[in-house]
Amino acid sequence: MYRYDEFDATFVQQRVAQFADQVERRLKGEITEDEFKPLRLMNGVYLQLHAYMLRIAVPYGTLSSTQMRRLAHIARVYDKGYGHFTTRQNIQFNWPALKDVPAILSELAEVEMHAIQTSGNCIRNVTADHFAGAAFDEADDPRPYAEILRQWSSLHPEFSFLPRKFKIAVTGAAHDRAAIRLHDIGLEVKRDEDGGIGFAVYVGGGQGRTPMLAREINPFVPEADILAYVDAILRVYNLFGRRDNKFKARIKILVHETGIDEIRRMVEEEFAEIRGGVLGLPAEEVARIRAYFAPPAFEERPAVSAKLDAARAANPALDRFVRQNLHRHKAPGYTSLTISLKPIGGIPGDASADQMDAVADIAEKWAFSEIRVSHEQNLILPHLALDDVPEVYAALAAAGLATANAGAITDIIACPGLDYCALANARSIPIASELSERFGAPERQDEIGPLSIKISGCINACGHHHVGHIGILGVDRKGEEFYQISLGGNPDESASIGEIIGPGFYADGIVDAVETIVDTYIKLRVAPEETFLAAYRRLGEAPFKEALYGA
Repeated sequence: MYRYDEFDATFVQQRVAQFADQVERRLKGEITEDEFKPLRLMNGVYLQLHAYMLRIAVPYGTLSSTQMRRLAHIARVYDKGYGHFTTRQNIQFNWPALKDVPAILSELAEVEMHAIQTSGNCIRNVTADHFAGAAFDEADDPRPYAEILRQWSSLHPEFSFLPRKFKIAVTGAAHDRAAIRLHDIGLEVKRDEDGGIGFAVYVGGGQGRTPMLAREINPFVPEADILAYVDAILRVYNLFGRRDNKFKARIKILVHETGIDEIRRMVEEEFAEIRGGVLGLPAEEVARIRAYFAPPAFEERPAVSAKLDAARAANPALDRFVRQNLHRHKAPGYTSLTISLKPIGGIPGDASADQMDAVADIAEKWAFSEIRVSHEQNLILPHLALDDVPEVYAALAAAGLATANAGAITDIIACPGLDYCALANARSIPIASELSERFGAPERQDEIGPLSIKISGCINACGHHHVGHIGILGVDRKGEEFYQISLGGNPDESASIGEIIGPGFYADGIVDAVETIVDTYIKLRVAPEETFLAAYRRLGEAPFKEALYGA
């Protein structure tokens, strides 16, 4: 897990003091909002529709119980009693008073947290697989490399003012749970024939108004060279990325307009100049960082828990939770447990201060004090003994956190939308809540099987609608909220961008439209085991368009 050194602690405290002075000057009217904007954005402070918003970095989605308790404290004391976990594995507070932000940042610094590089045209929070270090199928834990990238990129003088924001994701498994092909740079940890570690490198992914999937630029960069190779990509982007039009400034546009072959040539040219120099990764430094992420001291346990099996047999609700929210662990007798932040009818990604405290307590008692934030807006206990699942489930239920819907149709990703965001054209939260209620019956969710719905309130796609099996985009149509539907999107190793299938729907018709799509899928699938995505890829859009719009 990330640990401050003396430099980090000193620098973050200096930044807090500096920003406190800037806030004081703004409150006194000595600087205008336009003058204050670049200063606040450097410290993760946005001006939303109704108030300022503070975005706090959670590097590669990893939190300790101590840090989670501090977030709960901030929610309770400085906000309205809750926080919002985002698709970038960060947390946002939507209602802090500007005068309190320096105090919040100071309290965060005490637990090795900050809001630096959560905004601006720089390298943002590096994200990773939320099951990293625990998943049975990973080639290696990707978090040490995410941390190396974080340390290298923090306040990097060459890359602090890029043409546009820049996002990097790392996965350690062939099954991509970090959505690497939707990022500016995506890295997949691999091993060569001799077991040596390297990375498949993808470049040029992104969503927004021009969604694109990243292209493979190099199938295997050795571990020692990965920092130099990423640096080479950033250099090419910094030199040739467009600065005349922010809508065409992302690296995905550069890759698209220049072509992957020419981009590869330029990157390899830069890489040849710097390879083996100061950006080479010494094995001893990798080992030092890797030691931060050493697995907990797992006990020797049987692979099957008789205690859990008996509890499941006696409690159908627990049985369903286990089937839906547990993920196979690499250590026998352990599991990774998803804590859904998608209660039926609730707001996706929100957690109250009391719930954050409860998660911190549960993690401390049963899960080695470690918590993860997923890009799907849920929380994870990555290391949990199977024997302890019944007690953890009971504790989660007491906190209102035992919703058994991870990966189900009600596990909806949604941006804050027009309820909070000044950029949004339409509301996302009410649509997500209505859909959750429509499909909330356990029997209905079981009938449907795995199906992702993702909702964005504007073209910026913070709700990742482009890669939802069913994607919903809210737009403004002559002053009314209007929703387009896309089908067939997917964020994993078989990534695809969804296709808009026809005219959209007003708010009072969008939920019915989604139900029509779902019912059409159930009617046409070849077996209950055929997922929505598989059925759509087999059938194409025609039967769904016909069901929605007629012949």
